[in-house]
Amino acid sequence: MTMTESDRIAVITGASSGIGKEVARSLAEQGFRILGIGRNSKRCAAAQVELREVGGHAAIEMLCADLSLMREAERVAEAIASLTDRVHVLMNNAGGMTSRLALTTEGLEENFASNHLGPFLLTEKLLPMLRRAAREATEGSVRIVNTASDASEYVPDLPWDDLQMLENYDAGRAYCHGKLANVMVARGLAKRLAADGIVAHAVHPGPVDTNFSSHAAESVQARMATLALRTPAQGADTLVWAATADEPGRVSGRYYFDRAERKPNSRVEDENAVDRLFRESECLVAAALASRR
Repeated sequence: MTMTESDRIAVITGASSGIGKEVARSLAEQGFRILGIGRNSKRCAAAQVELREVGGHAAIEMLCADLSLMREAERVAEAIASLTDRVHVLMNNAGGMTSRLALTTEGLEENFASNHLGPFLLTEKLLPMLRRAAREATEGSVRIVNTASDASEYVPDLPWDDLQMLENYDAGRAYCHGKLANVMVARGLAKRLAADGIVAHAVHPGPVDTNFSSHAAESVQARMATLALRTPAQGADTLVWAATADEPGRVSGRYYFDRAERKPNSRVEDENAVDRLFRESECLVAAALASRR
């Protein structure tokens, strides 16, 4: 697929199902060309067929990558760069829950890698394309949106001496830490990218009826079954709004729920903690990449 300079490009992770697919559908309807990323090749192929019916035959390209692996995040960023030299919206939506401690082939804890480190690295690799788009686009229209959760509010801090909780693992807390990292990264990106005119936000979509908890502990799945779950389209609403509406384009680094600003975990307000998260994340990513070379 060849992109033209006039195209608005949206990169959406987790676009093969659930909230991500609904975000892709909505942005395609608004005229964006979609570069979607999914982990399952069969779901990616099915989503591409379905979404092309919305956006036109050449408007959708699905790419397969497992973002719990840093080499995969690098590879898919290179694939995106082969398709376009600019990105107007990056939707870091992919994520999930695990039921036990599991290490990836790169030595990273799977939950923290998929929910935080993979999106963190993908964002870094796409920054040149986001910056190029921002130089030519309306101020505030180039945006990064991280799908977070109110789980980010349930922990007092990150476990700085063991960010991946390798010594004292708890799947529920690990998920909360990953989602807190999503909100902290959005705040850090807002500061770092302000001079480039790039906006960054985090969004809590509410409890949504998707397969994101299908690999979680039975207790978590049982609790999810008791909640009044939103449809994927309802969950996608504020994400699309944060990516395209005028109001969130005038500010940056906010945490939203139901199109309204929500008070984040107090650690998000701590610039030193945010800066430390960036440093620690860069070290973990570098070590993982070095282990696979």
